[in-house]
Amino acid sequence: MATQSYKKLVEHYQSIDNFEHLRAICSWDQATFMPSGGADSRAEAMAELAVHLHKLHTAPHLAELFELAKDENLDTTQQASVKEMHRTWQLQTVLPAELVKAKSLAGAKCEHQWRIQRQENDWHGFLKNFEPVVALSQEEAQIRASSSRMTPYDAMLDIYEPGMCSTQLNQLFGDVATWLPQMIQTAAQDYSPNHTAQYPVEQQELLAHELMALLGFNFNHGRLDTSVHPFCGGTSQDTRITTRYGESEFVNAMMGVIHETGHACYEQNLPQSLAKLPVGKARSMAIHESQSLFYEMQIARSPEFIALLSDRASHYFPKYAAINKTQNLIAQLQRVEPSLIRVDADEVTYPAHVILRYEIERDLINGDIQSKDIPQLWDLKMSQLLGISTKDNYKDGCMQDIHWTDGSFGYFPSYTLGAMYAAQFKHTMAKTINIPQQINSRDLKPIYDWLNTQIWQKASLLSTQDLMVQATGTGLDVSIFKSHLQHRYCKA
Repeated sequence: MATQSYKKLVEHYQSIDNFEHLRAICSWDQATFMPSGGADSRAEAMAELAVHLHKLHTAPHLAELFELAKDENLDTTQQASVKEMHRTWQLQTVLPAELVKAKSLAGAKCEHQWRIQRQENDWHGFLKNFEPVVALSQEEAQIRASSSRMTPYDAMLDIYEPGMCSTQLNQLFGDVATWLPQMIQTAAQDYSPNHTAQYPVEQQELLAHELMALLGFNFNHGRLDTSVHPFCGGTSQDTRITTRYGESEFVNAMMGVIHETGHACYEQNLPQSLAKLPVGKARSMAIHESQSLFYEMQIARSPEFIALLSDRASHYFPKYAAINKTQNLIAQLQRVEPSLIRVDADEVTYPAHVILRYEIERDLINGDIQSKDIPQLWDLKMSQLLGISTKDNYKDGCMQDIHWTDGSFGYFPSYTLGAMYAAQFKHTMAKTINIPQQINSRDLKPIYDWLNTQIWQKASLLSTQDLMVQATGTGLDVSIFKSHLQHRYCKA
């Protein structure tokens, strides 16, 4: 039975969540509809909100409440709840409010200018805004490292991937790097569309909404909009996803929608009984990415779903119906072709993009390289991993992602960890569910039910390791990911 100290902790973190809700919606607006002239005042408002949240997170009375809660008769769920509250508290209390505010301001300025500077391929202009973000992030990492006995980078990684460290990542990604380049060569197959057509944005939006409904998105608690960089934001009760459209083709926009719908379905199906509490949030960013990549890679790029997508595209785009649609779509979605842009990369080459970013941000935060070194290192690693040069092409190279602009160092490994988890979830699910049959029948409910039971409803009640063991019977097994790629892309 919950006692007084635990109840006070719950009330406090519910209050924090209300302010986090406002910050999330303001961030979504900033990336979608906010006029450019509002950037400075929005940055000030967001910085002020960040400071207020920092004060709530570091309120002096919380330390005493955590001590008192140790002696209270709490059930298993409440104990897990206190553990996540305490973890959140520790992450926040180590940072001074001045640093929180300074980083928020620097990040807002850098991100806003990046949207213009990327289009203009202006690395030197970007660097002037980026260096303060890096300096403040390094300061943050040093403070976190001092209190946790981690390396600076591991201290940042722990924000997104509790329990993970660079030693493990070096081993995991080192394993992938031993076989990935050869697999890319074996599986590489260029795709050149044999037709030209126009795909009106209005029709693409209709198709996107149909796919979202099929995939379980709850429109009573969310919406779809457009942005420069596709993302899922908002809250579990008000989930906002975005994509970007191009009228010369529709596939990239739909894959973006499907990817973000995976994130959204996880958010929308977290346990309501734990809403507004840290324990009721997603376990980690890698588990979050596992849900989006399960939707996009494991489901949407399967032959069965491609056939479904082709059929629905024929409905919305009459000219598309006249071409050899399904075969072309399979060729496009199952192509393997080294390319510049991470978000548009195929399933096989994608890990190379993540490994590159991981190695650079790890060395940057640990102080082994400087910001000015990034373009040269980016070009070198792209050449080594994918055989592509990015020399002097900053907008399609080191300036293509939004993550570093606000100091989100430690985030990128989540993508490939998520892909590995997703493959393992499908491998386990397939033992009891005929996934191709469910897609062919357009009844994906058994798939959702499995994810809901094994992943979504668990929220942060378990560690990532325990979540994996309960769901799949074992911890992360990279060989399952490798086998999945070989089966789909390296057919004899």
